[in-house]
Parts: sequence; structure tokens; C-alpha cells
Amino acid sequence: MGRLNLTLACADYDRTRALADGRVQAEGIDLNVLNLEVEEIFFRMLRSREFDAAEMSLSSYCMTLGREEAPFVALPVFPSRFFRHSCIFVSTASGIERPEQLAGKRIGVPEYQMTAPVWIRGILADEHGVDPASPAYFSGGLEEPGRIEKLALDLPDGISVTPIGPAQTLSRMLRDGDLDALHSARAPSSFYTDPDRVRRLFPEPVAVERDYFRRTGIFPIMHVVVLRRDVYERHRWAALSLCKAFAAAQRLAYQALNVTAALATMLPWQIAAVEEARALMGADWWPYGLERNRDVLATFLRYHHAQGLSKHLLAPEELFAPETLESFRI
Repeated sequence: MGRLNLTLACADYDRTRALADGRVQAEGIDLNVLNLEVEEIFFRMLRSREFDAAEMSLSSYCMTLGREEAPFVALPVFPSRFFRHSCIFVSTASGIERPEQLAGKRIGVPEYQMTAPVWIRGILADEHGVDPASPAYFSGGLEEPGRIEKLALDLPDGISVTPIGPAQTLSRMLRDGDLDALHSARAPSSFYTDPDRVRRLFPEPVAVERDYFRRTGIFPIMHVVVLRRDVYERHRWAALSLCKAFAAAQRLAYQALNVTAALATMLPWQIAAVEEARALMGADWWPYGLERNRDVLATFLRYHHAQGLSKHLLAPEELFAPETLESFRI
């Protein structure tokens, strides 16, 4: 029997690059890696299921589990994690100075169901008492008009999400004071072009995020890796093979970050940043697998359910291929 040919769509990350350039081979699999922007990957996978495997928004994936026939199954591999306190932007015209003042305001979101805003709303609720249902949300393109929710929303009464106009963008609306705030995975261009009109809610977000991690132990997960369910059902062994390959690629990225002879990135204080991350978060500060991420996942799933995006409260075990959750012993 020949090797299994699979196409994987994933953004270009240091922790996955060894899969794309062939330094790491998945057992029994010839992997064709397409490096695309995450918005394109999510759109094409959710709408057309074009790839055998793909990086996927954690929130979008959880929403698909509510379908009668769930189209994907996830691996406990997390190519994207991000502290999102730095991704809350406010219009200076709004007068907002404190997180508590976001209650009842007009808030832009590229998509209500995006993972980043789910985390932001949940953190604002837990840490600052902002009821996720209290603002009025406006969804649409950050920089380009015409963006729509990739997945249809079926939200409970009391949560208001309104698409912006066909010629409007969130970045301009925030700049012009038509929105009070923005929850976004990407910084709006107006943050850079109009700093007198748009600023971050937290002026020193890194300090806030470090404090958040010290208190909670949470490094928010943004994306998982999914297999199309039909591929998984035909080749269940491939789930664990891919998990092992992703872990091997990540180990190479960790090793490269420690090299002092020549920097793996263009960050001049890369080594100091690595040492700081290790001191605060441990040697494996970006863990894969279920058990070390159970609390992070349970927190996200609580947020997802409370914000009307999953009809029942999912358990972390429900997300992943069971073959990836246990291992042999010698």
C-alpha cells in the first residue's frame, strides 16, 4: 500500500514550517502543505471543505459540532495562540477609559463568532463584569466592505449583532466615532494612521497580559487543526500520525529559538524574550495535547456557550479524535 496523500492548508508559522519544507515527515503520509492566510483557509474549508486537513478557528470548529453531521474532527494541535488584551481598540471620541465602560456600547467585530472576540468578551466578563450581551455588536469587514459571517448565527434573544453597511468598514467607523470600540484579531489601519482618534483600551497590554497569565495560567488558544471527517473515517490512523508530526515540527522551532550563534528571527532581543517566556510560562510554553490545555479549553467552551454560539456546553474531550487522547506504554 502506498503512502496517503493529504493536502494541509495552514499559515506559515515557525512551528509548522518543518512540515512544509519536508524536514519532518508524517508517518505514512505525503503532505502537500499550502501556506495561505487564515481568513482564506477558514472561508474555503468551512464553505467548500476544499482541503483534507486545515488550520481552523477554534470557535468556528465548535460551532460545526452542533450540526447533525459534524464535517470535521480536530487534533489537539494549536498552531495559533494569542493574548487578546492588546486587541481591544476604542474610539477616543467614546470617552472610554476603563474596561467596565464597554458595557452597553457600540462594538465592532469582523465576525461575532470569531475566536478572538469570544475570548475578549469572556475575559471582559470574568475580569471586569461586562455582560457579553450588554453591548450592541456590528459585524463586517475590518478594511474591506462586504465581509459576512462564515457560519450562520442562531443567537439567543438579547444578543444584538447587526451587519454594517455594504460600503462601510470597521476601521473607518471606529476612526469616525460611529463605533465606540472594536474587538479584532488584526489591528485596524486607523490605529496607525489616526492615533489621535483610535487607541488601545489597555495602553500597556503586555503587562496586563502577563498579570492575567500569572493569575489564571491561561494562554488563549485561537486555532486547532482539523481533518475532514470523511478523510478521518477512512484513515483513522492518520490523526495520531499528524499529531506526532506537528509535535516534531514544533520541537525544531523551540530549538531554533534557543540558538545564540545567529538569530532565528529578526527580533533583536529574541533570546531575552525566550528566556522571559520560559521563566514565566515554563519550557514548553506552547503545549499541545488535551491534558495540559484542559483548563484553557474548558474556559473557552464556557465562554462559547454563554455567548450563544454552542447550544450545549461542550466538554474538551468532545473536540478531538479519540485516537489522539491516549498513548501506548512500554
